[in-house]
Amino acid sequence: MIWKDPKKGNWWLQLGPSGALVGYWPSSLFTHLGARGRGGADMVQFGGEAVNTRPSGSHTPTQMGSGRFPGEGYGRAAYFRNVQVVDWDNNLIPAAGLRLLADHPGCYDIAGGQGGAWGSYFYYGGPGRNVRCP
Repeated sequence: MIWKDPKKGNWWLQLGPSGALVGYWPSSLFTHLGARGRGGADMVQFGGEAVNTRPSGSHTPTQMGSGRFPGEGYGRAAYFRNVQVVDWDNNLIPAAGLRLLADHPGCYDIAGGQGGAWGSYFYYGGPGRNVRCP
């Protein structure tokens, strides 16, 4: 979970709703989030990135997530479930209208859904260089 301290404005990384605090990013790193008057954001983005300078002329073999494609599902592919955001009153609410995008789905991909105990969820990742990603 990543959440904003309403008193000091720092952004904290926490393991689950009642878990250990891992650390924080100082509010000074996110000055652009104060533009709405109440210090909020219009959009939340999650992402993964694998840098590939193609020194050998082929895609990097760097894995993303578990190194498995989303279609392999639970127990194989990496996932996020119960994706939520914090509203103006510091309450967790389910994320809605998730837009999923993969620039190179033969290398890394994403697939998601909504419902049941998982709420909004997505599987993501891939092996990097493979027969579908030369």
